[in-house]
Amino acid sequence: MCTLDGCGVNDHLGPPPKATDEDRRLFLKGAVALPLAVVLADPILAHAAGSMLEPVTITTPGGEKMTAEIAMPATLPAPTVILIHEWWGLNDQIRAVAAEYAKQGYIALAVDLYGKPPATTADGAKALMSAVDPAIATEKLQESVKFLKNHKDSTGKVGTVGWCFGGGWSLNTGLAADVDAVVVYYGNVKKTAEQVSTLSAPLMGHFGTLDKSINKPMVEGFEESLKEAGKTDYQIFWYEADHAFANPTGGRYDAEDAMLAWERTMGFFDTHLS
Repeated sequence: MCTLDGCGVNDHLGPPPKATDEDRRLFLKGAVALPLAVVLADPILAHAAGSMLEPVTITTPGGEKMTAEIAMPATLPAPTVILIHEWWGLNDQIRAVAAEYAKQGYIALAVDLYGKPPATTADGAKALMSAVDPAIATEKLQESVKFLKNHKDSTGKVGTVGWCFGGGWSLNTGLAADVDAVVVYYGNVKKTAEQVSTLSAPLMGHFGTLDKSINKPMVEGFEESLKEAGKTDYQIFWYEADHAFANPTGGRYDAEDAMLAWERTMGFFDTHLS
């Protein structure tokens, strides 16, 4: 989960990358590929990148419906990744990341656990997050895993990744469904050994030492729970950064650490989903 100031709404650790007018022109024409951070930091480019996603409907056994969005890679069949949004909701930033995952060779499914337009203020994000029914959200994510495993173009391999609110739900998906890899970016990992006993997938976590909410005591307690439950296939990485350090659209973006976390995540998925 995120606190009121926990998803990138405060002072910059470093300026986000900028796109020039020429960058935008060439990108929109499909004549140039820009770094993901540059795309995410520019609303026009992020919207353009995210426009390649197509809506799909996920239905739970109880009849609850969720509209998710899917991006397809050039080469099929392909492994798959579920992307779970920050507390803001499914916005162009997350769509652009899904598009980048597709460029990297994954079928990318960006879920929408809110079913409402994304928030643009902290109060709005808090209200959306508070309205989530955990049981229904779990069912939606379980069905998302099944959807990807059974997709005609899927290799059957499924990974999950999430940020902030979505980081906690990436972990929850790994506890509730049979997935092949779990990545958590600064999400709530306060779990007991009994709760993590159902985790069968390898896990990677990215956390910031300056994060006052998803902090060292929480993450160290999570590691103790993993050890107590006999789990050994996990990696926890710490960065001298704050919460939401990987989001170029927020005020706590840290370019160097964001790139390192991205490279580690890509390597992790390549190992476990290929």
